[in-house]
Amino acid sequence: MIIKKVKFRSSDVKQIYFDTFPKKERMPFPMMVAMSKLWNTDFLSFYDGDTFCGFIYLAHNRNIVFVMFFAVDEKLRSKGYGSTILQEIQKKYPKKKIIISIEPCDETAPDIETRKRRKDFYLRNGYKETGYMIKLSGVVQEIIIANGEFNKTQFHNFFVLYSNGTMWPRIWKQSE
Repeated sequence: MIIKKVKFRSSDVKQIYFDTFPKKERMPFPMMVAMSKLWNTDFLSFYDGDTFCGFIYLAHNRNIVFVMFFAVDEKLRSKGYGSTILQEIQKKYPKKKIIISIEPCDETAPDIETRKRRKDFYLRNGYKETGYMIKLSGVVQEIIIANGEFNKTQFHNFFVLYSNGTMWPRIWKQSE
């Protein structure tokens, strides 16, 4: 797997990003590229030879990696590329908790089967349920984790520090 930093002109990444994520959940693409120049943010694309497979956008600190956006080219899904990308992130950050937020498997959701497949994918790849939810950009998501136990205060502090105090997401236990 070949890993490259995403650039402003990365049209392959841009296409999948806009096709995969709803407008209300997206960050401006140029801002993501600019942020990835900071020490604590990575925006990476993954290739199998010349074939673009997918991308990942994440932020990290001393203890946590938070995957904000991750997508595999729709034509290449279910071929092991997503698992390979997650393994690459695991290799890059072996001692850090890796946190991902996903759409909850609400039985009334119109895309419940897609949500269940996505969650099963992560569980097969070593992630586990935390029992916590987060509200980001007005969207409620379930928090899953690899490499350790979830700590609500630690994750909340991660956001506050990463955003210089501009993000104070609501994080709660599902039973609350």
